[in-house]
Formats: sequence, C-alpha cells, structure tokens
Amino acid sequence: MKKAILCAGFFVMTVLSGCQKMLDINSTKTVGEQNFWQSYKDTRAALIGAYGLTRAALCDNTAHWMYGDLRMGDFKSVMRPDLGALIDNKLNASYPLFNTLSNWRRFYAVVNATTIFMENAGVVRERDPKYSEQNYKVDMAQMRFLRAFAYFYMVRLWGDVPFTSSSHDGSFENKPREDQHKILDFVEDEMVKAANDLPYNYSSGDPQQDGPYYNEDAGRWNSALVRKLAAYAVLAHVAAWKGNYANSAVYSKFVLDNYSKSGMYYEPDTYWISAPNGMFQGRKTNQIFALNFLYEHVEATFTGHIEELTLAEPIVRKALPDIYVPRDSILSIFNQYNDGRFYLDTITGQPNYNDRWFANFNSSIPIFCKIKVIQGGNSEPEFRQYSSCMVFTRLEDVQLMQAEAQAALGNTDEAIANLNNIKSLRKVELFDPADGKDLVTEIFEERRRELIGEGHRWYDLVRYNKIKQNNPAFMKMIKEGGIYWPVSQDIIAQNSLITQNPYWK
Repeated sequence: MKKAILCAGFFVMTVLSGCQKMLDINSTKTVGEQNFWQSYKDTRAALIGAYGLTRAALCDNTAHWMYGDLRMGDFKSVMRPDLGALIDNKLNASYPLFNTLSNWRRFYAVVNATTIFMENAGVVRERDPKYSEQNYKVDMAQMRFLRAFAYFYMVRLWGDVPFTSSSHDGSFENKPREDQHKILDFVEDEMVKAANDLPYNYSSGDPQQDGPYYNEDAGRWNSALVRKLAAYAVLAHVAAWKGNYANSAVYSKFVLDNYSKSGMYYEPDTYWISAPNGMFQGRKTNQIFALNFLYEHVEATFTGHIEELTLAEPIVRKALPDIYVPRDSILSIFNQYNDGRFYLDTITGQPNYNDRWFANFNSSIPIFCKIKVIQGGNSEPEFRQYSSCMVFTRLEDVQLMQAEAQAALGNTDEAIANLNNIKSLRKVELFDPADGKDLVTEIFEERRRELIGEGHRWYDLVRYNKIKQNNPAFMKMIKEGGIYWPVSQDIIAQNSLITQNPYWK
C-alpha cells in the first residue's frame, strides 16, 4: 500500500507538471517518468492519483460546501466577513478565498490526469500480461467517469468553460470557453459509456469485474471507487441540470430498481446517518458516490471537511463555529411533527432527536452536527482532526431526484410515491394533494431537510426556480448568468481568450 501511495504521489506530480498555461503550473520533467506505464502497479498508482486529485478539487478550502451549502443557503456566518459575503452572493468581493474558489485549475488537473491515464493504459495492457483486458476496461470506465464528473462540476460553477479531451504534457495552448450545452452532452455520453462497463461492486464476483481487483478484497474497495450505480446516480443530476427530466427519471429509476445489487439500503433511522460512525465515516455501501478520508489510512485532516466550519462546544473545543443555521430557520425548515431528523416538541419546548442534525438548539448559535466524524469516528473534542467523507450522492438523494423528475414531467402519482417514501422513513406526515400544497415545492423542501450540509442547496435552488419560474429576481439572475461564479483573475491574466462573466464585471 505504501508503494502504491508513493507511486500515486509521483503520478499526481507528473500530472500537475502538464497543462502549463491552463493550470498555470510550470512543466518539469523527471527521470522517473520514463519508467512509468510499465505494469499494472503503475495503472493502480495512476488510478489512485486521479481519485486523489478529484478529492482535492472538491474538498480543498471546503469548496464543495462553500459552493453548494453556503451560497444563498441556510447557513449564516458568525464572524467571518468572507463567508458572509459568499452567503449573500457577493462573489466579486475582494477576499483571497474567492479568488481560490473561482479558479478552475484544480478541476483541469483531474481532466489531465484521467486523460493521461486513458492515453497510456493501453500501453500497459500490451506490456504487462497481469493487466487483464477486464481490469483495463474497468479502469478506463472509472477514468472516463471522473473526467466527465470534473466537467459537470465546472459547468455547474462557471457555465461555459474551456474544453479538451487530450492531454498536454509540458505545454497547453490557451483555449476559449466552449458552450456548456455541448460539454454537458459530452458529459452525459461519457458517463453512459462508463456506466456500461462498471461493476455493481469490486472484488465481489461481478461479471464485469471478476476476481480480486488489484489483488484486494471487497472491503478495500467498498464505496472507494466509482460503481455502476454511482454513474447512474450522477447522470440523474446531470440530466436534471440540463432540464432533461425524461432522462433524469430513467437514470434515477435504474438506481432505485437495482440498488440491492450493490448492497445498498435506505437509512430508516437518522441516528445512523448522523452518528460519528454513521453515513459519513469510513467506506459505506450506501455512499453511492463519495470521496473518503480514512483515518486508518492516515488521511484524516484538520481542514477540507464541513466540521471545520460547523462544529464548536460542546462537540469540539472551539468557542464558536464559523457558520450556523439560526434557530428561526431551523424551525421553519424542520416544521413537521415527529421528524426523525429534528423537531421541536411544542408541549415541552425541547427539541427531539437532539444532537442528530443540531445541538445546543436553545443557545443563540445552534451547532449543526449532522456530520461529525472526529478522528476515526470517535469523539475527541480536544483534537480537531476530521475523517468524514464527502458524500456526493446517496440513495435518499436519488429517490428525491426521481420525485423531482416525475413532478417536472407531470407524472404526479409517481412523484408523490417517491416523495412519500422518504417522508415515511423520517416519520413525518405524508404528502396529500388534497391539502392544497404545491408538489414541486414540497419535494425541494424535503431535499432541503434531508440533504442539508451535503452540498446540494444552491443547485437545488437553481433547478427549483427553473421549474417554477415564479421568482423574478432569481429568474433575472439565471438569465444574466449570475448563477455562475466569476472567473479567477489569475485565470484571466494567464489566458487572454478568457473574459470575466458579464454579471460579475
């Protein structure tokens, strides 16, 4: 394992030496590079390296949560003005954090790494008989997915972005932005191709990946790598972002029809979502697509986790969190009796299920503690080292994506059935159209409750307003491109073909 990690580190350095102009990193050559792409050990190292770059792209500076949960979301800043500006959507404010978050360099590192892999894995297939055709095919599918995922994430953040499907070691010509619709079509096509070749699980006797994958058992790869259902789950998000709800319904239904093949199940008790050793700790089958920080692999870190922003006394030794959800907002969001995530008992005035989604509710600054993996899932308040994984999607998310798709398509009964499946899990009153409530609004409010703190809120707001079109201010922002991030001045200075998003000039 140590050798694989060292090789992965070398591969990451090699990747970062490419894409000179787009990534603004000087190219360097090393003697060791000449001996790479010789055996299946090299492909394993390169594979791990690509996952590491993907994790860095999303988790450095807690980017995934900054993009998805803070921007016009439910959290408020305690004392940090940069976080306050982000929450208020003032993305052209002069803060170092914003220049970092508006720089797409780290996503192109993923694009380059995966492309280099796809261009060279065939050479290893010819040189090393241990690198089987099946192994090669599964590896290529993972790299195809990760590259497409990086583009999908960038399109959601910046709209039109530069596009390339070939690696550039040592030099990279400046490219203008490509139309986001073309890129999303590419993303969907690539993910479908990847899904066709991916197994339901690794090292588990799957016909598409039979035998020990890279000589490791199933426990080593459980939810660590992209699986077939991960590709379909992300495809549901891609299609919904495109506004193609017919495809989104098909992709999400595939997951819901086949989740047992990957050993997945619904979490009926929210304790097992929010517990220190629950959904967000370690490798769990129910993490349909996640990026792990395993404590036992010495991957726990002090930064790059939402806990860095949200936890404080009494959970960790920190006087105040950086962000919190105000009490009034909590009561407005979690307003259903007996909600297994959180609800306030109107008789006693005390919160039920305390310390699941929120702690210290009766204080002026409640603590969002849904995700609280300290060290290896233990409670060590003195030592704020976190090992929670970044879960991009899980089964409950996919069920609500199916409800959203069916509602957008006008299939009311199917939408209600999927929505009520989640409501029944959380022990709240089921949706009844006779009550006069709007179905689409109820679906997105359920997503708001279930997925708070998981990086979905901003994108949900965009999709919701595109469906409803009843918020003039938000629709104006969509029309003028204000839903996208400004481009880092570092990128604009380096590439004369890139101009600032007009909304942020």
